[in-house]
Amino acid sequence: MGSGDFANPDVAAKFNACPAHARRALMSIRGWILELAGEIDGVGPITESLKWGEPAWRPKSGSGITIRADWKAKTPDQVMIFFDCKTDLIDRTRSLLSADLTTEGNRAIILPLDRPLPEPAIKTALGWALTYHRDRKQDRKQQVN
Repeated sequence: MGSGDFANPDVAAKFNACPAHARRALMSIRGWILELAGEIDGVGPITESLKWGEPAWRPKSGSGITIRADWKAKTPDQVMIFFDCKTDLIDRTRSLLSADLTTEGNRAIILPLDRPLPEPAIKTALGWALTYHRDRKQDRKQQVN
């Protein structure tokens, strides 16, 4: 699936319903997820769907968690990336990438639309999400040995 091709018409409709500036940002995020999935060993193909009405991506391999991203009319000047709140990913993002990314609570990265997206930092956080389960399994194996 290329970054401009949508296998799921509901996801395409969701993107098309966003204002142009938000759609561009979400398309960048989507493109980076698909790109990273193809580059990172063990991630592979991505399932794209809507979860809670938001575009969502999950590795079919089970290597990572579901990543969601969305624009909301109540916060029109930003898009957000959401991770599972039961993971440490937002804490890790806050600790290691706070110079480039703003977080909210334990589940969201806030991306203002009035400036360029910080691609390297976003891709780092997305990579962590795409390999979250795989990395935790490797950590447990190392602790046992």
